[in-house]
Amino acid sequence: MLKRPARKARRATKDPRGEIVDPLTDFLKDEASSGVFLLAATVIALVWANSPASEAYDSLWETTLTIGAGDFALSDDLRHWVNDGLMAVFFFVVGLEIKREMVTGELNSRAAAALPAVAAVGGTVVPALVFVVIVAGGEGASGWAVAMATDIAFVAGVLALLGDRVSSGVKLFLLAVAVVDDIIAITIIAGVYTEGISVAWMLGALAGLAAVAAMRRLGVAHPLAYVPLALAIWIATYESGVHATIAGVALGLMTPARPVGGREVLRELEHRIHPFTGFVIVPLFALANAGVALGGDALADAASSRLTWAIVAGLVIGKLVGIAAATLGGLQAGVGELPEGMRVTQTWGVAALGGIGFTVSLFIAQLAFDTPALQDQAKVGVFAGSLVSGLLGAGILIALSRPPTRPT
Repeated sequence: MLKRPARKARRATKDPRGEIVDPLTDFLKDEASSGVFLLAATVIALVWANSPASEAYDSLWETTLTIGAGDFALSDDLRHWVNDGLMAVFFFVVGLEIKREMVTGELNSRAAAALPAVAAVGGTVVPALVFVVIVAGGEGASGWAVAMATDIAFVAGVLALLGDRVSSGVKLFLLAVAVVDDIIAITIIAGVYTEGISVAWMLGALAGLAAVAAMRRLGVAHPLAYVPLALAIWIATYESGVHATIAGVALGLMTPARPVGGREVLRELEHRIHPFTGFVIVPLFALANAGVALGGDALADAASSRLTWAIVAGLVIGKLVGIAAATLGGLQAGVGELPEGMRVTQTWGVAALGGIGFTVSLFIAQLAFDTPALQDQAKVGVFAGSLVSGLLGAGILIALSRPPTRPT
């Protein structure tokens, strides 16, 4: 029998208040708490959109907001400012988390990253195939990527509710899978849901990123020094035709994961910005995008829509089969190993929880469909698929859990 290689301990660091904090624990704690706000915002949006004040809901998010003046003005409705502007900050934090995991976390070596990467690929390819088979090239075919995403906030919330029934190894593996999942989703957003690229603006964005790299080499460590340049990069990306949130990801990935001049720049940024994205930006996104009118024929239309059922099947069946089969196949092939404390049978619970695809799934749905009817059908599919996946995953993990050991 092969001896299990020793794992490097995750490095605990001091947060800005001087407390010793493990980065994974801190990240999951914020995600679990923010999941409550995300759920509350979703419920508010659904109730508001189906109340007598529904017109106020629509008119609020369709209100035009102009920032700047003359040739330097940007105008868009509030919903797009949330989706294109505030969500760029959310994706910046995603970029920070990806960078940290790749440099100092669970993805910092080929051996550690191999199995989560294989699982994530299976968990994106299979849902997309399930979607394509059900839609069969019909209306809504452009939404094949909607069922590929995993929502870390809701997943972390479910894991928090399960408490000590779930080991840290399960949480660690699921987070690693979700991080690779995010990388795949970001690549798809940049490569597929981009229209009419302006080369001049794209070169401007790249020049801005080059300037960031130069400032890094000069040892500039204070985050505020990068804010004007970050805004310029966001504007150039927005005008280029590439979705503006990609600017946030790029800046997150360029943030140094190791200390600069004794300062933990990435750790400090993630600690300060992550609560803002989790408790403000993501709930605002849900409030702006989750308000689906369910009255009249809306539910009937969704129930009879191939698009809706394709997303439900992709999230529930595609994610379950894709992640589990890829993980078990990877273990059989010796690609990697499960974290300490995670049993092979728990792979099925982890795979089912991967079907909670709320935030990024809704985000991709907004990009994939131009018509409100298709967007609403996709959203109903995301709601239903995420709910079933969450209940299924929690049920599997509870059924497989052992009673916690009590001191005698």
